[in-house]
Amino acid sequence: MELLSEKVTCNSHGQDSSYFLGWEEYEKNPYDEVKNPNGMIQMGLAENQLSFDQLETWLAQNPDAAAMRKDGESIFRQLALFQDYHGLPSFKNALVQFMSEIRGNKVTFDSNKLVLTAGATSANETLMFCLADRGDAFLLPTPYYPGFDRDLKWRTGAEIVPIQCWSSNGFRITESAIEEAYQEAQKRNLKVKGVLVTNPSNPLGTTLTRQELNLLLTFIDEKRIHLISDEIYSGTVFDSPGFVSAMEVLTERGYAKTDDVWNRVHIVYSLSKDLGLPGFRVGAIYSNDQTVVAAATKMSSFGLVSSQTQYLLSAMLSDKKFTKKYVAKNQKRLKKRHDMLVNGLGGAGIRCLESNAGLFCWVDMRHLLSSNTFEAEMELWKKIVYQVGLNISPGSSCHCTEPGWFRACFANMSEDTLNLAMQRIKAFVVKSNSGDHGILHSPKHHSTKNSKRKGFSKWVFRLSFNDRQRER
Repeated sequence: MELLSEKVTCNSHGQDSSYFLGWEEYEKNPYDEVKNPNGMIQMGLAENQLSFDQLETWLAQNPDAAAMRKDGESIFRQLALFQDYHGLPSFKNALVQFMSEIRGNKVTFDSNKLVLTAGATSANETLMFCLADRGDAFLLPTPYYPGFDRDLKWRTGAEIVPIQCWSSNGFRITESAIEEAYQEAQKRNLKVKGVLVTNPSNPLGTTLTRQELNLLLTFIDEKRIHLISDEIYSGTVFDSPGFVSAMEVLTERGYAKTDDVWNRVHIVYSLSKDLGLPGFRVGAIYSNDQTVVAAATKMSSFGLVSSQTQYLLSAMLSDKKFTKKYVAKNQKRLKKRHDMLVNGLGGAGIRCLESNAGLFCWVDMRHLLSSNTFEAEMELWKKIVYQVGLNISPGSSCHCTEPGWFRACFANMSEDTLNLAMQRIKAFVVKSNSGDHGILHSPKHHSTKNSKRKGFSKWVFRLSFNDRQRER
């Protein structure tokens, strides 16, 4: 071991939590309608499989794009040879136009300020390298995507300080919560370099309000720090209120006329969620700071998007008739599937946080806990995984401040499979209430701010995942 690097031997990757343990258990016994009907149903995967038919129809109607032909002539050799890491201009132009379209064309993006990366994971890490030194901190509102512990910290050495949010106001960001997080970082002698938010939120499935966005911009202006807005779910907003990008509020407030705050807001985007193409590994950084763009472009050479992928997607995204139809139909399908999950859980006496976006719901199972502790949350989660056969993500893996919340995904399976999952959870709740699971009952909830993350470290599972990367 002494011959290996500190990075290899340290345990700071973050992939040893219950979020990833559920993945391992699912892979041991995956559900299949025919081959393994009693297997585990994957509800921990935020993947959009609802609109593949639209993509496949477009591919069938545009064979040249997939076959690497242009005007009937093969361009295979051209695409196979070395490409500059700035990316294909045609793809970058198509991508920024698609980003504007998703935002109702209320904002425009300049392709010269766009940096292509191998997915949003790479985009977020690259921004950390550009904006923070080892030991510097970013503030993140809770609950947040468990993979950020890996993406933001593991290789960069940056730190995360949570902005504690609570169910009492729907986990909304408040001025006092941000300031408390900032003061906590200072107590720990950490230099705060910025705030990172996901909008829409993963795992909440909610969009940030204009009030929250204005609060964030005022805060970073006063503290002279950065804001990273991870907007990879921006095209999944299926209900009101509509999506409001940080770039839209930034423009409305007139920051475009100055270089100060304008240069300290950075957007992360990806086609993994909106188009359901996580395997294509297409992400992007958008920044008004040319120094950041230049540095991130150089760093992108470590995680390029293939020329073949760029060529195919430039043709697809340039088809405005297709993209408009795709986004609208996909959002309707997400709405329908979201309602199926909410209604199905409601039939089992389980409610969800009201949400309007994303591929998941934030599920409230506090009434099923044996006590108002994170040990009880883990106890309930194990039963859902091993007895019910559903892999969902416990709130503690998302650094939630309150025990009893879970993230359940709904867009990575068929309607029949989702209905089966709801049948399973309903049967489990009925059994629990009848006394078959004696340790499960409805506790009297204490004030959320008095909830203690008692024994949090005791249930953390330390596993080896052979460095497998998981899409969020």
